[in-house]
Amino acid sequence: MTQPLAGVRVLDFSTLLPGPMAGLILAEAGAEVIKIERPGFGEEMRHYAPPFGDTSMNFALLNRGKKSLALDLKNPETIDKLQPLIAESHVILEQFRPGVMARLGLGYDDVVKVNPAIVYCSLTGYGQTGPKALTAAHDLNYIGDTGLLALSAGADGAPIPPPGLIADIGGGALPAVINILLALRQAEKTGQGAHLDIAMCDNVLTWQYWAIGMVEAEGRTPVPGKELVTGGSPRYRVYRTADGRFAAVAALEQKFWDNLCDLLGLSADLRDDKRDPDATAAGIARIIASKPSAHWKTAFATRDVCCSIVQSTAEALADPHFRARQLFDRRVVDGSSSTTAVPVPVVPQFRSPERDAGYPHLGDANGMLDDEC
Repeated sequence: MTQPLAGVRVLDFSTLLPGPMAGLILAEAGAEVIKIERPGFGEEMRHYAPPFGDTSMNFALLNRGKKSLALDLKNPETIDKLQPLIAESHVILEQFRPGVMARLGLGYDDVVKVNPAIVYCSLTGYGQTGPKALTAAHDLNYIGDTGLLALSAGADGAPIPPPGLIADIGGGALPAVINILLALRQAEKTGQGAHLDIAMCDNVLTWQYWAIGMVEAEGRTPVPGKELVTGGSPRYRVYRTADGRFAAVAALEQKFWDNLCDLLGLSADLRDDKRDPDATAAGIARIIASKPSAHWKTAFATRDVCCSIVQSTAEALADPHFRARQLFDRRVVDGSSSTTAVPVPVVPQFRSPERDAGYPHLGDANGMLDDEC
């Protein structure tokens, strides 16, 4: 079948993670994504470690299947040459601080004169307006500002930076894609595009629906490590096994909890976890610590308990379930080198049947400007 975004052209002025991840998802669904980069140097992530081909692994993974234009955006002649390409594009994705694109002559008010149907997505940390709009920050700052980081506490009570870049991807890239698709639908129906103000910080708050509800309903701030889904319940926490690995226990519903209690042989006085949660948790911890992870992996597989052994990334890459789902079958290629492509949330029927794709070499699409002119 034809890919749903075939024929859609995206001019991507973004760098690093949020914008490029959004562009990757659009490209995997068939869009033509053209990166606009600095001549000679390209975007910052091309130079990160570890290397892959003539670029970095990070860049190759995030920019699979895209094209590259190497342009000096501070040159007015370059902006003039871009106009025909803008007129034939459907989406502009940019990640500068508010006002930068306007100063270059590429702001929404400039572009909409050339292409009224353009979907112009501005992806920033704090949005286009508000007291923090021009503040420099990264993922850790955004989750810190919104209260999410405060819910993650280590043994000493200090928040622990999460291993996933929640604001960049969950608050930035994914909301950007959602709203770009909505705006494209609107443009199809009305002929009028939109300027999308995607603020990563705003969207991190969505992840805390339950914490917001607690503040509103109970008038109290959630306590790190003490709430239902942050380790406060014996039913939902991580326990150490005899060989130093960890079991992720998530037996929230009563049927799963009853099954787990039976599997563990938990004593009757500890099964009512509301009576003395700490005692129940300590009892489970002793039982799980008495046997190695291999034992528990097999035991968990025999019952409906919502429990599993925590895997490393390498183990996840080799997991038979993910392999059966073909999550890692697509490759990023560069000559004789190849690497596993990043799994993206696009269902297989919307993706190209071609499983191998390269990444853009700097300026590899510069000839397009002459073609458009």
